[in-house]
Amino acid sequence: MNRTNGGANLLALRSHNATLVLDLLRRAGEEGISRLELAERTGLTPQAVSKITARLREEGLAAEAGRRASTGGKPRTVLRLVPEAGHAVGVQLDRDEVRAVLVDLTGRIVAERRAGVDLGRAGAEAGAGAEAEAEAGAGVDAHAAVDAMVREAEPLAAGVRAGALLGVGVALPGPLDHVRGVLHRVTGFPQWEGFPLRDAVAERLGVPVVVDKDTNAAALGLAVAGEREGREPARSFAYLHLGTGLGAGLVIGGAVHRGARTGAGEFGHQVIQLDGPRCTCGDRGCVEALCLDAVARGDLGEAARVLGAGASNLVGLLDIDLVLLGGRTVAAAPDVFVRGVADVLQARARREGAVGGAVPVRPAGGGEWGVAVGAAQLVLGGVFGWGA
Repeated sequence: MNRTNGGANLLALRSHNATLVLDLLRRAGEEGISRLELAERTGLTPQAVSKITARLREEGLAAEAGRRASTGGKPRTVLRLVPEAGHAVGVQLDRDEVRAVLVDLTGRIVAERRAGVDLGRAGAEAGAGAEAEAEAGAGVDAHAAVDAMVREAEPLAAGVRAGALLGVGVALPGPLDHVRGVLHRVTGFPQWEGFPLRDAVAERLGVPVVVDKDTNAAALGLAVAGEREGREPARSFAYLHLGTGLGAGLVIGGAVHRGARTGAGEFGHQVIQLDGPRCTCGDRGCVEALCLDAVARGDLGEAARVLGAGASNLVGLLDIDLVLLGGRTVAAAPDVFVRGVADVLQARARREGAVGGAVPVRPAGGGEWGVAVGAAQLVLGGVFGWGA
């Protein structure tokens, strides 16, 4: 997570300072943290911390968590975050299903829903590039996708008391404009280009909405989970998601990397075989096309090797610390994919004499709800200061 270290004792930055305090309360967990510790870790004065925590208690966001023995003087009162004081909904739209979760301020799942949808994989079987993709995708309306997401999100939102729902995060295949919440030419659905998804969902639900690629949302969720579980998260890692498609979420220097035009992470469409099979993007020999073809043939070992070739390119380009694998296809045979990708990375490390050996490969945490939870974390980022 990319946070500012240290607060500022200025009224103009009061909300910024409150964000720093809230994030420390979140990371302290149920044991809580004292006002003195908050002052030391934020760089704020004790007086400023007292004012902020008093306001947070009035708003129901913080509460006393008992007292802790002091090295001198009277015992210190410790404070904790109140998880149920706020909630966020996270929605994952895939090509054949919608998943939605309601989470509290700690990111814990309170409720979940899922339903099948029939968006199809436009152009996947057409095999004739962009024209066939457009023909196969005709009639698959973006408004129908909005309907599907709203059907799953509304019941979850309805169960939250007034004022406690912070917003809805939506994660789906890209590319898209994260800042404006507008879809670009989503692979398989060319007619969705320019659709204002964020505004369409916000109008239906009546709450703030954040939109991002599914892989970015998952990467954010993984980074936050590492902190929540007391682990020091990798500063730079790639999350590779293999399901109905293939994409990557990148965390570089502790922050989700989206690129200058929010187009980073289109990992599946790197060409590694010039005369390979036609991909839904219109090119030939993309990692995604080769991987999905191998999966369709039941050759998961080959799919893992292809994924490893793409991962090797990524590791060589970005020099990242860790590769995490996720998505329903990986989840069905995690050992096969972890071993296959790791073998390719280890072979490269041996050839190059890499210092420290090969980059480690692990299955991603979060399970089948990881993307949806990451979508909810896009909303919580506004509360805790990890910028969505």
